[in-house]
Amino acid sequence: MKYDKYQSPLSERYASREMQYVFSPDMKFRTWRKLWIALAETERELGLDITEEQIAELKEHADDINYDVAKEREKIVRHDVMSHVYAYGIQCPKAKGIIHLGATSCYVGDNTDIIVMSEALKLVRTKLVNVIAELADFAEKYKAQPTLAFTHFQPAQPTTVGKRATLWIQEFSMDLEDLDYVISTLKLLGSKGTTGTQASFLELFDGDQETIDKIDPMIAEKMGFKECYPVSGQTYSRKVDTRVLNVLAGIAASAHKFSNDIRLLQHLKEVEEPFEKTQIGSSAMAYKRNPMRSERIASLSRYVMIDALNPAITSATQWFERTLDDSANKRLSIPEGFLAIDGILDLCLNVVDGLVVYPKVIEKRLMSELPFMATENIMMDAVKAGGDRQELHERIRELSMEAGKNVKVEGLDNNLLELIANDPAFNLTIEELKETMDPSKYTGRAAVQVDNYLSKVIRPMLDKNKDILGVKAEINV
Repeated sequence: MKYDKYQSPLSERYASREMQYVFSPDMKFRTWRKLWIALAETERELGLDITEEQIAELKEHADDINYDVAKEREKIVRHDVMSHVYAYGIQCPKAKGIIHLGATSCYVGDNTDIIVMSEALKLVRTKLVNVIAELADFAEKYKAQPTLAFTHFQPAQPTTVGKRATLWIQEFSMDLEDLDYVISTLKLLGSKGTTGTQASFLELFDGDQETIDKIDPMIAEKMGFKECYPVSGQTYSRKVDTRVLNVLAGIAASAHKFSNDIRLLQHLKEVEEPFEKTQIGSSAMAYKRNPMRSERIASLSRYVMIDALNPAITSATQWFERTLDDSANKRLSIPEGFLAIDGILDLCLNVVDGLVVYPKVIEKRLMSELPFMATENIMMDAVKAGGDRQELHERIRELSMEAGKNVKVEGLDNNLLELIANDPAFNLTIEELKETMDPSKYTGRAAVQVDNYLSKVIRPMLDKNKDILGVKAEINV
């Protein structure tokens, strides 16, 4: 590591080696050569004077890229594509004359961008599915663990720890649906020439329209795609980048929601993210256990959500068949969006895998609020014992206010049950009242909902993706 120049934290701290390779120069330039081979093979198969010997020579040097030659050539011609055409030609003297035949720079540049984004989306998909799988196990384990639910971060009707986890799962599952749709609709640019008209191929193939129509489908098949975009300018529509980054932003939003909930639960000491034995939470306060991984998820997620504006604005401001004000922005916004979401998903995997639940703390907080939530049941029992529903409702309201004052003003425990037991209007003993304090009576269908959701929706999806399960993440710091 060099300490005298800027290092991107996305590479140094957050993104995995696998994702970094997808956006590496080596991946890009190897893909360029694969595209040149696909073009030459297609042109030969369609009748151009290209020999099998030339194709074989191109394949022989598909991976041993002479980067030094390309770098020196680019200093002279100031053009990256032509520099690599030249370098490839040095290695392949027999095929030199047919490399890049009929193509423009976007043939390798834009097709490679699509291929790279496709590979990156597949890696994101693998990690996203594994996050869902780990959350599903967590939800299953704690499906019946009662916990205090919150609306407006104010105590509300109880739920279960597992049911809350299904809310996180569902948002990530929606992201998976969006991601699968975008992957399934990605197409290559193909080879359409300088303004998308394929004029160069009209010349090469002597105006044979039927033959020219075969070029893009054949290139797509050779590169592992179903088809190419049917029309284009010089580039594929930058709307494609918008769709891709919007998917990443959606995942980021779900991760941010999840991480915020964990941070709040850690404040309440009910659930904690993993904390290493030698980890330091604060340089001053040695006792602290800060939720730094969840905070990092939130921090990176905000970056990705904002980054989605880049391709949207770029797409909106393209002129006619193309302008070049997209290039510098794309070099930053697309890779960094993927590197950041990769780091986010690794952190999510790490956090969910090591989540610690504290049932005693959860129970204590729930029991401190449960008497208020049990008042309806208590009132019904008192009516059965001969009381008047309207009078009892008013007495419960008054006693609840008194108990609330004891808690908030006096700092005492919630004594609502004792107040009710001492009120002759209710005709209930403290023992009878305490029987109503079973938290599981107030969680509704939460556990059943978890079972139904996991068995009918999530487990079938995970079974279809069982070959990519089992991913574990390592975080750098």
